[in-house]
Amino acid sequence: MKYRKKPVVVEAWQWTGGTAKDALDFCSDNGLPDWRVDTLKGKTGLIIPTLEGDRVASCGDYIIKGVHGEYYPCKPDIFEKTYEDAECKDLQR
Repeated sequence: MKYRKKPVVVEAWQWTGGTAKDALDFCSDNGLPDWRVDTLKGKTGLIIPTLEGDRVASCGDYIIKGVHGEYYPCKPDIFEKTYEDAECKDLQR
């Protein structure tokens, strides 16, 4: 059988900072939980607690708020292939 992913609108922000102050500002500006800039498994970036454990968001990654209020990082190339701007799409209808 084949299945199509249901269209779901999510909130997402692109992480473009690199310092602890950037992280605090980013989280505060977007109402996100207070995360940290640190190193995890040899990768430095914004450490995000996810349902699968802590994940690192590198500069340029998107932070997605899932349908259950969970957060997770997504690489830009995957994000652009998977998501489109829902507001622009709605305006075209």
